[in-house]
Amino acid sequence: MAQFEEVSQKSKLHPKPEGLALQYGTAGFRTHAKHLDHIMFRMGLLATLRSKKTKSTIGVMVTASHNPEEDNGVKLIDPMGEMVTAVWEGYATQLANAEQDSLLKELKDVIEKEDIDMSEPASIYIGKDTRPSGASLSRAVLDGVSSLGGKTHDYGLVTTPQLHYMVCCCNTHGCYGSPTVEGYYQKLSQAFLQLSQNASNCTDDQKRLLVDGANGIGALKMTEMEPFLCSKLHMVLSNDSSSGKLNHMCGADYVKVQQNAPQGMNMGVGERCCSFDGDADRIVYYYTDSKGCFHLLDGDKIATLISTYLKELLTQAGLNLQIAVVQTAYANGSSTRYLEDVMKVAVCCTKTGVKHLHHAAQEYDIGVYFEANGHGTVLFSKAAQKQIQELVKDPKTNDERKRAVRLLESTINLINQTVGDAISDMLVIEAVLAIRGMSVQDWDAIYTDLPNRQLKVTVSDRRVIDTTDAERRAVTPEGLQDAIDSLVKKYKTARSFVRPSGTEDVVRVYAEADTQENADRLAHEVSLAVHRLAGGVGDEPKPLH
Repeated sequence: MAQFEEVSQKSKLHPKPEGLALQYGTAGFRTHAKHLDHIMFRMGLLATLRSKKTKSTIGVMVTASHNPEEDNGVKLIDPMGEMVTAVWEGYATQLANAEQDSLLKELKDVIEKEDIDMSEPASIYIGKDTRPSGASLSRAVLDGVSSLGGKTHDYGLVTTPQLHYMVCCCNTHGCYGSPTVEGYYQKLSQAFLQLSQNASNCTDDQKRLLVDGANGIGALKMTEMEPFLCSKLHMVLSNDSSSGKLNHMCGADYVKVQQNAPQGMNMGVGERCCSFDGDADRIVYYYTDSKGCFHLLDGDKIATLISTYLKELLTQAGLNLQIAVVQTAYANGSSTRYLEDVMKVAVCCTKTGVKHLHHAAQEYDIGVYFEANGHGTVLFSKAAQKQIQELVKDPKTNDERKRAVRLLESTINLINQTVGDAISDMLVIEAVLAIRGMSVQDWDAIYTDLPNRQLKVTVSDRRVIDTTDAERRAVTPEGLQDAIDSLVKKYKTARSFVRPSGTEDVVRVYAEADTQENADRLAHEVSLAVHRLAGGVGDEPKPLH
């Protein structure tokens, strides 16, 4: 077939280094940019097959998110802007690792298994972040698509969530919005401005927000978007990529891990600050108090702020819709207790990983999910959106209910439901704080995090640990969960769990308790139990104090 002849010829321009094997995970492929040329070409091929199979536009995003600048990566985006399915992740790994002479055989294998009609047209949207390697790598994707006769729209520099948004807009034929960067800015800014009208007399100080752009694409896009916000938000942008390196000592991941302000940001006492990550799909907030203490408001705090705001609006609107917050075992116990006991919001716990959270959130009328690292969004079921829209239009709706449903409608328009989006999430948080007249300190004071500690223990084989109950209890090895249970009983408001890493032979240990000292002690004692019962390698873990 002439079609495969072109694949064969073009693949020689993007040869696979012998012996290199990579796995497509939740974040797609990620590694040093010099190893990725053949991967990009092959993901162009796979995206084209996926498009023909689904009869829809598919996205290909060239990014390595919060990784260092010299890395790059790629992820595929399915028709509704969601991550590609697990079966196709398997095909991605299969194609990526095929040696040069067996690439066509593997390609035909996917076509056969999926019964793909190769005469179907294919449409691919491509985007990239600001990494220097992005230009040549996205050209390799274009080569892959064109060698199977697919059509492409290259958006150039966009945030990852923007490309997810474009793909969803295209496949819903404009119902979700206009598939252009300007369309994205207009939809979000209009919703933000409508919400801002409900905030009582904000001072310039209250509108001021310090933003760390991680020297990445988010900084570039915020600069483009700022005029659309009509001075309702005064952003002071640092790490705007004019001088620093991407993600180097800045960005959401750095701030979360180091529990410290990013370099290059001049924070005043009590000033509200936030950080994006490298491709702008994560956000965390923070401030320093008058004693110089750093306060981080992570994904748990964001989920709590947004879900309590939505719960209040549902009550005011008289809508009987079920709202739930989806967490993982890593969510701080204080946030879970506050949501369940004080706010009476349902909390569902699921396995670690955005995919699991997104899937669980789809089970509710309104599902709020955020990982502690600041990646998350809110999902509204079709039925919930319909009820809200009908109430807005109903002439019998009284003023208080109408105000609440209008706020809900604008909030839905402001949220990027396809994926976690730092820009969208930031605007939602800013609108909620302004409407409720809250400072960042008020928000932080909603509940106090329990002190916690995370450790890891190297083992000879991580597969000896099997878990259940959303990774909160160990099933194997025998005796480990009993040991954890008896250790936890020694401390106040304590809990601990262990789970195998997804990528290396280590077991991750999490512990929380009433004091930092007790959390540290519990984490150490549990790691000793793991080392003894799960085949620890090397010396026993040393106490932290």
